[in-house]
Amino acid sequence: MEDQETECIVLVPKSKTANSTTLLLERRLNKVANDNNNGGKNNVHVAGGEHHGIIVYKTLSHENTEVISNPDISLQFRVFLKNAQTGAHTQESRTLRFWFKPDVLACEHSTIAQHLFKDVVCPADFPKDYVGFIRKIMKLMQIQYVTIKKIEIELRQLEGIVDMPQRPLSGDESMLDRSLELTEKKLLDVIESSYPNPVTVPELSARYSWEEEAIKNHLNELQNKGLVKALDHGAFTRVTYDDIKVKIVKQMPTIISAKQPTFAIITAQYCEKVAVDALIEDKETYVRYTTLGDNDSLSNSEYKNNGHITEKTIFTTRFGESNVYTLGNIGSHRVVCTKLPTVGHTREAMIAAGNTTTRLLGTFQKVDYVILVGVGGGVPHYTDYQKHVRLGDVVVSHPADAKKYVYTYCEKATHNPARGTYEFETKDYCPTDTLLQEIAYKLKTQHDAKPGDSKWLRFLSEGEKSLQIENGQDFSRPSIDSDKLYMCIGEGAIIEVAHPVAPDQDERHENIPRIHVGPIASGRAVSRDEQLRQAFALYTSALAFDSEFDSVIESVIGSCRESFAIVRGIADYRDGTKRSEWQPFASMTAAAVVKAMICAMEVSNT
Repeated sequence: MEDQETECIVLVPKSKTANSTTLLLERRLNKVANDNNNGGKNNVHVAGGEHHGIIVYKTLSHENTEVISNPDISLQFRVFLKNAQTGAHTQESRTLRFWFKPDVLACEHSTIAQHLFKDVVCPADFPKDYVGFIRKIMKLMQIQYVTIKKIEIELRQLEGIVDMPQRPLSGDESMLDRSLELTEKKLLDVIESSYPNPVTVPELSARYSWEEEAIKNHLNELQNKGLVKALDHGAFTRVTYDDIKVKIVKQMPTIISAKQPTFAIITAQYCEKVAVDALIEDKETYVRYTTLGDNDSLSNSEYKNNGHITEKTIFTTRFGESNVYTLGNIGSHRVVCTKLPTVGHTREAMIAAGNTTTRLLGTFQKVDYVILVGVGGGVPHYTDYQKHVRLGDVVVSHPADAKKYVYTYCEKATHNPARGTYEFETKDYCPTDTLLQEIAYKLKTQHDAKPGDSKWLRFLSEGEKSLQIENGQDFSRPSIDSDKLYMCIGEGAIIEVAHPVAPDQDERHENIPRIHVGPIASGRAVSRDEQLRQAFALYTSALAFDSEFDSVIESVIGSCRESFAIVRGIADYRDGTKRSEWQPFASMTAAAVVKAMICAMEVSNT
């Protein structure tokens, strides 16, 4: 005879309309569940076998159940459903509301709900039908999430046929397609990525298999718009912010001791450099181009091997040849800002970036602090507003409570089927001197307490006003409606998850970006795979991902700089490299936080 005191999971239909269904999953003792079966045996199904402990009421319940006015945690997401007959996509809203056992600490609620949600939407076995979806939640609640007392599931079909949204790709993924369509925007992206290195028409043609005549036509249009200028020997480069003040030099002039910078700011994308420069006062910019004579210019034959591009040749001949340094003041400190000359997101490019960093720190030997500034991809939290990192926010590298590093690069990731886990081979980094991290934490604490008084938000406003729309880039905040949070659920399908709602007592406004402090991660071994990235974020406690800056950090450490930080404005939910409307604004938020960090630093008397 079955034990009457066995705990079981009971499904109770609560309500049903023409376009919605609400179900309650409740943890009860088997005896109580049977006693409450006032509809008779025909109204209830008691599962057996592998589903032992599951009880399903077949009709709407009219019993008196315990009423809890508000759930402890709730989350909402949209599923895009395909009609098998018409092929059209409709959308359905699914809401999960959680109540926990009384002995569960409130601070644990969001973490438990987050983990269950990730297990439910795991791409490996995401349920494609209602029954499978509900059954999976019941089994997770029964076996793994025993601290959850109730889960209410609301399924609501939304009106209208929609276009299936596309999962955003990172820049690294888009570069996998070597037959990229030539457009004016794409050409400008390539020229900006390469800056300060100039590019030539043969280079572009060889790398992307573009027709030289078409490249020339687009270059003419970009020149007419004042976005690109021609240099000697058929090379082209970006027209920069305050371009008329840029000094072209063969070698950097000698900088007197009093004017030597103590802060080095390193950017990798053009919009990042523009954002930082906008917040530097009394600035001077120097660009050192490598002189290419007729005998040194690069021909098509140098880029091709049996009709194919030799990528290594491009990187060894073009990367690291030119340098851009902007010197000036932030607060009472002298700073130098540079942009890494990168094309693409290959390991060769990152190695070249490391070499450029070493050259920077060799040129300016009084630099004590190094800050890597730019965009990154946020790690969202689906149930906790306080932990949620969204577009426009800023993450500053900082050790997590149980970790001793601020940046982790994943070299290799392997799946262990026996344990159902991933194993990672990593390189971890942490500065010897954590003063920058301490300053960032204070800024976050001050901002959380009084967001309206945050100095960095004033710097953000100043930067936006000074740039407005600068050379084709809009640095103002995009519409909040464009901040979509998608998750891949396998087989090319995705769901859209609603952002966690701010608590009523929270004084912050939704349209004010926030500062987060925590580890930052990278590595193409994890960045391209949704599940791997989530698992690695959990493994490292990372709040953001960026595009493989391990070689840059190694160069900083190798140059005996003991204090460094990585500051990432959130431009997407991958690694920040996706060309999106949020990149300029995210660059500016990161630059504003960096200015506040530097201004908060006391000036040394030595």
